[in-house]
Amino acid sequence: MPTARESLLDAAFTALAGRPWGVVRMVDVAAAAGVSRQTLYNEFGSKEGLARALVRREADAYLCGVERALSGAGAGGADPGERLAAAALWTVRAAHENPLVRAALTGCWSDRLPSPARPGPLPAQRHGVAEALPSPVELLAQVRDRAVTLLEGDWPEGSADELGRACEAATRLALSCVVAPAGAETVADLVRGVLPPVSGPSPRAGAR
Repeated sequence: MPTARESLLDAAFTALAGRPWGVVRMVDVAAAAGVSRQTLYNEFGSKEGLARALVRREADAYLCGVERALSGAGAGGADPGERLAAAALWTVRAAHENPLVRAALTGCWSDRLPSPARPGPLPAQRHGVAEALPSPVELLAQVRDRAVTLLEGDWPEGSADELGRACEAATRLALSCVVAPAGAETVADLVRGVLPPVSGPSPRAGAR
């Protein structure tokens, strides 16, 4: 069973799909989640706090999807180029289907979406510090770093810099296809083309 927090975030996401964030009412979100408005305010503090938590959740879900794409393709024996292509395709698809992911990646927030304002203080009932949302540059850096971590075991030893550059280029190519949409095969071909020829033993191969 989802927690009250997850139910509220689900309700907010559903509300945003039907109308601009500016006219979404907290009382309606609480009612849709089956909790009191006070519970909503206890959890998020304000409408801005709810918006930040919603964007954070969708950004985190996108990053988890990147990891699944990279790992899933790897489990099937795909080489690093195919795995980066799978992550790029996921990025383009996620941005097409989820306006919050698209805005987080591009920094372009339409009037229909909540504005990613700076975090304010949390309500007294909540503990800790409100986490700042990543900028597009920071979000892309997280994608690149996760790709490097997941691919380094299949990359030739002594060429970590090349892997970092390849992951950076593939990530930025994926973003360009978010801004200027391209077909799936075009996206995959572009990303495959940024990788240098892979030669030499990988750490994983040496361990076998």
